[in-house]
Amino acid sequence: MNLQRVETLFVELNRLLVAAILALVFAIVFINVVGRYGFSHSFAWVEEAARHLMILGAFSGAGLALREGRLVAIVAVSDLMPARFGKALRWIIVAIMAAFMATMLWLGISFVEFGWSKQTMSTGMSRGIPYLSIPIGCGLFLIQLAFFARRFVAEEFEIDAVDLPSQNRAA
Repeated sequence: MNLQRVETLFVELNRLLVAAILALVFAIVFINVVGRYGFSHSFAWVEEAARHLMILGAFSGAGLALREGRLVAIVAVSDLMPARFGKALRWIIVAIMAAFMATMLWLGISFVEFGWSKQTMSTGMSRGIPYLSIPIGCGLFLIQLAFFARRFVAEEFEIDAVDLPSQNRAA
């Protein structure tokens, strides 16, 4: 299996993970709303579980947002520079993102270890479980960055046709 196929598989699995997380959030919140207003019964754990799952979804989707150029970025400085300096600045940005996410991964693992012996309020599960969102999301981001860094620097973002303004789409 070549590297391009590995990358494609990884991206698709990452997308599937984010979609499954968001579908699960929708399902449990919907069931809780129906239970609350239809049957006067709601589940105390839903709010906490939905919050933790949304955090996991956001962390897990950050690398996908990077690929699509959807992360907040200030490009005015690099756009004003000559092309080679702008490219050098974008490589510096890649290095900063990698260093930040690697640090967050390491600190996230420490945070999981710290919270493992404590319990959450509603569900009583280990706090380390929802804290896993940090190292999982940062690890996924680092892998996405490793695959995508060269294209990030070249500003070759993956944009779906539905994201383009209607006048730019082929008929």
